[in-house]
Amino acid sequence: MPRVKRGVNALKRRRKVLGQTKGFKIRRKVNERAAKEALLHAGTHAYIDRKDKKANFRGLFQTKIGAFAKENGTSYSKLIGNLHKKGIALDRKILAYLAEKEPKVLSRILEKLA
Repeated sequence: MPRVKRGVNALKRRRKVLGQTKGFKIRRKVNERAAKEALLHAGTHAYIDRKDKKANFRGLFQTKIGAFAKENGTSYSKLIGNLHKKGIALDRKILAYLAEKEPKVLSRILEKLA
């Protein structure tokens, strides 16, 4: 049976791991074992933060809508409640955009609620 030399594949794997850890600090960018560990943790944090990002944006949307509602003499909860009662199906992302970029349009929607 012929001899199998694995140096090329091992080097490729090592370079791939070290390439992914470019920009990390101290040993984590140079040492293969530390780099693998750092990548495992980085992947976990990235996954969790992708989930947290959605919650953060929802909070931001609520803040923008609440600020607009206060300017127009109502509260966030009353505004959202009235929208649901009237059957106006706009999600918080759209409402936040309208509050920030198109306040006149959202003011007209408020008039419909009254």
